Amino acid sequence: MNATSTSFPRRRESICSYKNWIPACAGMTMLVVALMSIAPARAAEAVPVGNDPVIEQRMVNLAKDLRCLVCQNETLAGSHAELAEDLRKDIRQQMKLGKSDKEVVKYLTDRYGDFVLYKPPFRSYTLLLWFGPFLFLLGGAVIWYVTLKKRRGLQPVDQVSAAALKQAADLLDKNN
Repeated sequence: MNATSTSFPRRRESICSYKNWIPACAGMTMLVVALMSIAPARAAEAVPVGNDPVIEQRMVNLAKDLRCLVCQNETLAGSHAELAEDLRKDIRQQMKLGKSDKEVVKYLTDRYGDFVLYKPPFRSYTLLLWFGPFLFLLGGAVIWYVTLKKRRGLQPVDQVSAAALKQAADLLDKNN
């Protein structure tokens, strides 16, 4: 038996054989590195979708005060979600129809509710939202005050007299 033979069956040699694999891999690596280094050089600032710069500026200003319905903690202007892009297109269309910013906001709140507003309005059903944190803080302060008042009202435990201490010491001595 030959010293170079193995117990595994021989495979048919191909382009990816051991001898050809290393140079091909090195060539592919160099190509990938070259393409990756070119990509940042070609990157540019995103071009606004709208043709009218006045409408585009109005839309951006308005989108800063609106909430993305998908992200929920991001403004409509900063979101990259597809629904956010659709909402920005709706805003542009409403502005092209000649509607004011208030009318556009009313259109969106009629369609999606007050949740679309980043700053919810003060209404009767949002009272807990506006005053809830202050109510919890006030409730905690009341509980703290009542607890401290009860502690101050407790009577101190009577001090043990000298005679009682002597009697306890005598009992301990007797048992030892």
